[in-house]
Amino acid sequence: MQDKYIPAVDFVDKLELRFASLAGLYCCRPLDALINQSFFRRGIGNHMKYPSVVILTGAGISAESGIQTFRGSDGLWENHRIEDVATPEAFIRNPALVQRFYNERRRQLLSNKIAPNPAHAAIGKLEREYSGKVWVVTQNIDNLHERGGTRNLIHMHGEMLKMFCEHCWERFDIAGDISSGDQCTACGRAGGLRPDIVWFGEMPHQMEFISELLEHCDLFVAIGTSGNVYPAAGFVQRAGRAGATTVELNLEPSQVENDFITHRYGPASKLVPVLIDDIMSGEVISGANL
Repeated sequence: MQDKYIPAVDFVDKLELRFASLAGLYCCRPLDALINQSFFRRGIGNHMKYPSVVILTGAGISAESGIQTFRGSDGLWENHRIEDVATPEAFIRNPALVQRFYNERRRQLLSNKIAPNPAHAAIGKLEREYSGKVWVVTQNIDNLHERGGTRNLIHMHGEMLKMFCEHCWERFDIAGDISSGDQCTACGRAGGLRPDIVWFGEMPHQMEFISELLEHCDLFVAIGTSGNVYPAAGFVQRAGRAGATTVELNLEPSQVENDFITHRYGPASKLVPVLIDDIMSGEVISGANL
């Protein structure tokens, strides 16, 4: 059995204040205002089978676009141990290695070899044309959802094309390399700029808002996720307890397959457009496993 990496296991007692602040900075609208919006009121849109849709995406949806999945079967990420490139301790221990690792991933993302695939495009179409409300929560740090047309999007694990300063917490868009000696243009201090990525041991972004989405959604779809990384792996249980229909789209069964009502297995670029058409046509997503 593979180890389950669980960021921020204790969300109250052991979580550092700076990680909580990091998550809070990402919610651009007050939560109470969002809760009052019609998306959170189940009584509306009775003509639709699924007035509110939440889609969770993982590495599998971007793999067909040429981005390597987060961890291979050997437990390595692009030939590096997770502990060496994806933890706060790694950044303290060897910032040059960490910066070099993410600089390479950023260059790859910005190359003309990487483009959204039909799964990204279908989700963008759903948001634009569906009469219900659609939110996408992604574990991916690429920008393929944005390029595919998605706007209601939460990057719970951060974004490759953003960086922030650990000294002043200012955030910046970034399209080039970051060096360990770079100075922050906001505070002028050097050595604090790092990729805006949620590393293991840090709090994912917008967890309070994500919880509200799950508590009030009618359809929850997980696409290309392993079910191996928490808290995202527990989202299906939250949505299921709230009464949502739950669907897994994946190349193979995930670690949490038994928590889903419906399973469809195959490439995301093939499965997602079909599911999106079913949702938009008002089809009831059955419990059949395909």
